[in-house]
Amino acid sequence: MDRKNRRWWERLQGSAAAWREGAAGLWRPGRLERTGPVERSGRVRRPAWLRIPRTRKGQRRAVQGVMALCVVALLPATWLFVTTDSKIGSVADAPPARVAMVFGAGLWKGEPSPYLAHRLDAAAELYRAGRIEVVLVTGDNSREEYDEPDAMRAYLKKHGVPDRRIVSDYAGFDTWDSCVRAKKIFGVDRAVLISQGFHIRRAVALCGAAGVSSYGVGVDAVHDTTWYYGGAREVFAAGKAALDATLHPDPRFLGPRERGVERALASGR
Repeated sequence: MDRKNRRWWERLQGSAAAWREGAAGLWRPGRLERTGPVERSGRVRRPAWLRIPRTRKGQRRAVQGVMALCVVALLPATWLFVTTDSKIGSVADAPPARVAMVFGAGLWKGEPSPYLAHRLDAAAELYRAGRIEVVLVTGDNSREEYDEPDAMRAYLKKHGVPDRRIVSDYAGFDTWDSCVRAKKIFGVDRAVLISQGFHIRRAVALCGAAGVSSYGVGVDAVHDTTWYYGGAREVFAAGKAALDATLHPDPRFLGPRERGVERALASGR
């Protein structure tokens, strides 16, 4: 090995030795003890509340705590089932009512989503059968390029519901807002509510809390990813529904009284 290569090899060996010495310093026991949540083995310690109790008494208390949390989390959903069980049915079971409410369920490229289309189909079927007189479509129109109520109106018109028999609520941003506005803005005291099965119980309970006596029609839906997501979401939404029914918060937008439902009812079929 010539002199130039020998110097290069010596520098490389010196760098490697320095690296080994620095790495060994990082792993000295004293250094590990000062880091806090790191054990001598190098594993990160779990917080105390995440550790499994070692005693049988502690394990029993942990299980009881988990069970109590589950019960509390499911109480709102249980409330929905108990209070609405006799007020839910199919299109064939729906009693005659002057007004039907259809809740928005999203748009695809400006057209009602399949879930929303199923709701609108049920409303059109009830109208053609003479079971309802007016359809109140309630949905989101918070931005110019997204207009659920107008898309719902256009769909109903294509399926045999006259335009004069459709009333639009452009500020139905959520279920509670739609129910409160139906009562306070449109003067609806009684209605048939139309939605999917995973949502209809919450709609009936909230409309009841808002002062609207209602019967819920749960329409069929394909049990796809959206359906399972909607069902899981309802477990958490039930908690908000219980708070809304108890606290009666104002809707995001209330506005002046509208006579659209009264005028639609006064017009002939």
